[in-house]
Amino acid sequence: MSNNVSVTFDGDRAHVALDRPDKHNGLTIEMLRELAKVAGDIGKRDEVRAVILSGNGPSFCSGLDIAKAMGNPLDVVRAFVPLPWRGTNAFQEACWAWKRLPQPVIAVVHGRCYGGGLQLALAADFRFVTPDAEFAVMEAKHGLIPDMTGAATLSQLIGLDKALLLTMTADPVDAAYAERIGLVTEVTADPLAAAEKLADRIAARPARTIASAKQLFDRTWQASVRRTLAVERATQLPLIVRQALGRGTNTEK
Repeated sequence: MSNNVSVTFDGDRAHVALDRPDKHNGLTIEMLRELAKVAGDIGKRDEVRAVILSGNGPSFCSGLDIAKAMGNPLDVVRAFVPLPWRGTNAFQEACWAWKRLPQPVIAVVHGRCYGGGLQLALAADFRFVTPDAEFAVMEAKHGLIPDMTGAATLSQLIGLDKALLLTMTADPVDAAYAERIGLVTEVTADPLAAAEKLADRIAARPARTIASAKQLFDRTWQASVRRTLAVERATQLPLIVRQALGRGTNTEK
C-alpha cells in the first residue's frame, strides 16, 4: 500500500483523507487500490454512520498522476482489467466502492478537483466545497475520456449538454458554476463544518433506513417507472416489517 490515504475514526464517523499534499493529492495506482480497500473496510463497520472524504494540503485532488502511473505501464494495464465479480477495474473501483457503501459519504472539497479527483468526489453522496474550489473533467486534455465512473455519476447529477461541455472542453469551472448546474451540493466557507452537521442529522435516523434509501436511489435513478416502483416496494417491505416488529430504532444497525 502507498499509505497516501489516511483513515481516522471518531465515534460514529470515519474521516478519510487523500494524503499526498506535495502533489495536490495526485492519484497513483497504489492510491486507487488503497481507496478501494479503505472503502471496503469501512463498509464492514456497523458503528460507522457517515464517512467524510477530504484531501490534505492545498487541494482535494488534482487527478491521476500520469507521469507516476506511466512509470510502470504494465501496472496500468493490470489496473485497467475489470474484476468479473465486481464489474469494475481498479480505476473504477476506487470511486464506485464509495458509491456502494451503505453509509452516506460526504466529500469536502477545496482547491483543485480535477479528472479522477472529480470522479472520486462525484461518487460521494454529497459535496460541500469552498468558494475557491475548481472543477474540471480534465481527461480530454490528455486525449482521454472520463473512465473512473464519471459517465455514470455525471448522468445522475447534471444534464447531457453540461456533461458534454465539461468533458469536451476540459475547462476548469468555479464553485459557483458547479453549484448552479448541480455538480456540487453546497458552496460554503467551512465545508467540513457543514459536512459534520449533515452527518449528525443523518445519524439521527435509523441506519437501515439510510442504507435502504441510498440503495433505492442508486438502483432506480435512471430506471423505468415500472422498475423503480418494483425496487421501491422490495426495499420498503423489510423496513415496514421491522417497524411492525418494533425493531426500527435508531440504535439498530
